[in-house]
Amino acid sequence: VQLQASGGGLVQPGGSLRLSCATSANIFSFNVVAWYRQAPGKQRELVAQRLSSGTIRYADSVKDRFTISRDIAKNTFYLYMNNLKPEDTAVYYCQAGVVAQNYWGQGTLVTVSS
Repeated sequence: VQLQASGGGLVQPGGSLRLSCATSANIFSFNVVAWYRQAPGKQRELVAQRLSSGTIRYADSVKDRFTISRDIAKNTFYLYMNNLKPEDTAVYYCQAGVVAQNYWGQGTLVTVSS
């Protein structure tokens, strides 16, 4: 299984970006899809997660600003990021899991700066 993340870039504070994660497998095969991020000098943290049950959870720092969604036909899931802040600057990784196996995308850099 391969995951391909894309969509990062440089954006001004208050701006928006959409990250995409294309999967090589049927997206229904995953129990969980998620986005993580890692800022310089910090540990990787969970940003948003969607379980196969439909349950979605977000880190407190991104609630009401970020949205995780999926396109079943494209086997792709997304992270919509609005009202971006400088503290959102990080490398963003997509992750998908089935049973005890986790798969990771290569990461895409998001820089929020004026």
